[in-house]
Amino acid sequence: MLAAAIVLVYITLGGLSSAIYNEVLQFFVILAGLVPLTIVGLKVVGGWSGLQDKIAATKALGPLALHPWEGTGVGNVTNPIGADWIAIVFGLGFVLSFGYWTTNFAEVQRALAAKNLSAARRTPLIAAFPKLFIPLVVVVPGLIAAVTVKGLGAKTGDLQFNNAVPILISQYLPNGMLGIAITGLLAAFMAGVAANVTAFNTVVSYDLWQAYVRKDEPDEYYVRFGRIATVIGIIIAMFWKRATPWAGFWGLASGTFAAVAVHFLHSRGPLDLGSPLAADFWGAGAAFVVDVVVTVAVSLATQPKPDHELRGLVWGLTETEDTTAEEDPAERVWWRRPAVLGGLALGLTALLYLVFVF
Repeated sequence: MLAAAIVLVYITLGGLSSAIYNEVLQFFVILAGLVPLTIVGLKVVGGWSGLQDKIAATKALGPLALHPWEGTGVGNVTNPIGADWIAIVFGLGFVLSFGYWTTNFAEVQRALAAKNLSAARRTPLIAAFPKLFIPLVVVVPGLIAAVTVKGLGAKTGDLQFNNAVPILISQYLPNGMLGIAITGLLAAFMAGVAANVTAFNTVVSYDLWQAYVRKDEPDEYYVRFGRIATVIGIIIAMFWKRATPWAGFWGLASGTFAAVAVHFLHSRGPLDLGSPLAADFWGAGAAFVVDVVVTVAVSLATQPKPDHELRGLVWGLTETEDTTAEEDPAERVWWRRPAVLGGLALGLTALLYLVFVF
């Protein structure tokens, strides 16, 4: 409650900029706790090779847990998460992950806060580089906990999987590092709260209140209203210009219904999709397909918006000439180009993938 209250204060007073600066600092605090925990944990289990041997010897995980695609064949699922490669690639890799990084308001809002178009394009690309290494300080401690904490994986109590990192912190870190690690956990909580709160107050203030209740008010009014919405909230997409608002609504509703239907068919009906996690992946895939079909169908049956209302929002209707003309020449250096950063991120991803496959 104290951490949430602190977030409430600095978001209410400082808005999005305060959230961004604090999230940067919180990121390094989180790493300051997780990196030493990973190093100490690996030393306890005998390094990476020792961890591999212990994982292979456990009944719950076994050697399949060390190979990303083993046991993911369609109709022959034997991997620990109980999902085949179609559910993983399409449901998780494409629909859930793609959707999160391109439409999640908290993520998109950070890019929109950039000083210019070039910086906005670089925002998610630069974020991709540390993101590639985050599994080393998240997944590896989880694996260490799985082989060192007896009884981990209980349905209730302190030995649930979600408590793996706090348990390791209490076991292996000295008092000083224990304080840093706990601060990192609180920082992670605060960063998540701040991201959602700033997204919430922006949507409520500008997309709902300004659009439908009080139009043409000065900026000071909406800033004040956003602060009020923040306090209340704490206490309590688009490459096709033919798409219409009603198509978006019915597409979202039908996609949600499809995901719910898959869940109930798996959990209470005749549809066996393997594990609950695999069912989530399949539900995401079903939601995406149904959403696309319904959105296209309803769009073709309803009146489209005119081009001038979509300019700057839809691919093909963005006026890039003016923004390019105003761009700072320093932004045009080769190492700041989005294509270069994207290519490096993809290359590094492929390299890390090959390391853990073979």
